[in-house]
Amino acid sequence: MDRVAGKIALVTGAAQGMGAAHARLLVKEGARVVLADLNDAAGEALAAELGENARYVHLDVTDYPAWEAAIAFTVAEFGGLDVLVNNAGIVNFTPLPEFPLDLWDKTLAVNLTSVFYGMRAAFEPLRNSGKGSVVNISSVAGLVGLPAMPAYNATKFGVRGITKSAALDFGPHNIRVNSIHPGTIRTPMTADLAVDQSHVALERAADPEEVSALVLYLASDDSSFSTGAEFIVDGGQTTGYLMPSPVK
Repeated sequence: MDRVAGKIALVTGAAQGMGAAHARLLVKEGARVVLADLNDAAGEALAAELGENARYVHLDVTDYPAWEAAIAFTVAEFGGLDVLVNNAGIVNFTPLPEFPLDLWDKTLAVNLTSVFYGMRAAFEPLRNSGKGSVVNISSVAGLVGLPAMPAYNATKFGVRGITKSAALDFGPHNIRVNSIHPGTIRTPMTADLAVDQSHVALERAADPEEVSALVLYLASDDSSFSTGAEFIVDGGQTTGYLMPSPVK
C-alpha cells in the first residue's frame, strides 16, 4: 500500500475503461490524481467517488492550449506534477485501401500527437518534481502488425518511438519515460468486439486492473532505473501463436 504516496498524477482518458482503473489504483496507493477526459459527466462522477485526492478536468488531448490549461490546473490544485499517464486513445478497423483520410488524421491526433503534446506541456513540472515519470500507453500494435488497423498500428508504433526519444531528452532531468503495450483488454472500447483469444498463451483477454498494476509500478519509485523501455502485458500474444495440441 501507499506505493505512490505523496505523488501527483494526471491521467488522460480517465473517465472510463483503462484510464479509470489507472486512476482508481493510483488514488488507492496514495497519489493525488487529476482525471482528464472529454466525458465530463463520467469524469466528474468518478472524481467525486474517489474523494478529496481526485479532481476532474475537461481535456481535448488534440488541443495543445487545453493541455497547458490541464497542467496548470493540476499544479494549482495539488502543487505540482510527478506522473503523467498518456492513456487516451481510439481504435478503428478498416483495411488500408478503404481507410478514410479524415479518420487517419483524427487517429494520429488522438493517439500520437497527444502524447507529444502531453510530454511537452508537462516537462517543466515533471522536472521540478525531481523524479518524474511518464507512462505512455501503447499496444501490442506498437510491436507487431495487425490487419485492417493501419492508423492504430502507425500511432502505437509511434508512441513506442517517441517514448524512447523522450527518455533520452528527459533522462538528464531525472524524468523517466516508458511505454506499456497491452493486448486485448476488457473495456467499453472493446465491448462490442468478439475477439478470439485461443491463440494467446493465457487464452483470455485482460481486465483493466491488470494493466493498472504495471502503471502503478512505473509511476512508483520501484521502477527508478527503468526508462525508455517497453513493458508488455498481453497474456503472451506477441510471444507466438498457441497452436492446438496434437496430444489429447
